[in-house]
Amino acid sequence: MDVIEFRPERDQYAFTFGGVAPVRKVQPGTMLQLWTDDAFCGALRDPSDMPSAKLTMPFVNPQTGPFYVEGAEPGDMLALHFVDLSPARDFGASSTIPFFGGLTGTDRTVTLQDPLEERTWIYEVDRDRRTVAFQARSSDLRLELPMDPMLGTVGVAPAAGEVRSSLVPDAFGGNMDTPEMRAGASCYLGVNVPGALFSVGDGHYRQGEGESCGTAVEGAMNVSLIVDLVKGGGPAWPRIETDDYLMVVGSSRPLEDAWRISQAGMTGWLSDLYGLDKLDAYQLLTQVSECPLANVVDVNYSSVTKVRKSLLPPADAYDGVHRRLRELGGTTS
Repeated sequence: MDVIEFRPERDQYAFTFGGVAPVRKVQPGTMLQLWTDDAFCGALRDPSDMPSAKLTMPFVNPQTGPFYVEGAEPGDMLALHFVDLSPARDFGASSTIPFFGGLTGTDRTVTLQDPLEERTWIYEVDRDRRTVAFQARSSDLRLELPMDPMLGTVGVAPAAGEVRSSLVPDAFGGNMDTPEMRAGASCYLGVNVPGALFSVGDGHYRQGEGESCGTAVEGAMNVSLIVDLVKGGGPAWPRIETDDYLMVVGSSRPLEDAWRISQAGMTGWLSDLYGLDKLDAYQLLTQVSECPLANVVDVNYSSVTKVRKSLLPPADAYDGVHRRLRELGGTTS
């Protein structure tokens, strides 16, 4: 298996999906060993660092990529299997940002209240214990939380020449912010342009479902992934497969529309896998689905529909691409 290592220079960061020239061409079946910066471009390193003073909008959520996948054409499916995600720094950062987050007034949910106070929290990383340390700012409470590395942003270039901010999740993937995007998972994305032009970034050392204040434990990440290509059959919305689950991610506003997208996508996936008509698949889904939130803070919200494989007859989605890539990378999920 070919292995390509790539660490972007700062002037190579991508801040959009679409509209960016590829940094490398890769063949399907290649292992990529990448470095991604955190959502703040490394600017928040101390509790005294405030986002309003340190961040330059819209240059946040830097992406590593895009990568041009040889042979990828519109209508195909890109498969990205995450072999390993590990912290690239000994700290992570989180913050409250004015007019951003799930429990504050925003430019879309307008109130007459003042914005929440800006604060920054720095989380110490203990690689040996695999923990991150929460330290309250206004009391002595300190907690060691289990590390659970994930990528907030995984996506391809949108269709029709569209250029979208790396803060936005949509049908092309993007800033979905789902904790399900961890090592051992395979992400399936529909290809919209020649080469797919996929990018990854926005590493989180851990994140709760919903990412309620708008920021996780944001951290630079070492990423090992295998890229593969399935000709034809590209899904309309991102799909994720692990050893235990099938998942579909929908992104929209209001939140119930994001949920509907993920539910309809899973209904279609079950129908295709088992030869069910739409209503039989819908009825089955009603009894077996799990629906964790991904984010309720981004430009579009993201909702995940999960179905546990143990509740279903054995089936190989996309001819077993997840199992093959997992075995190739030596990962478990």
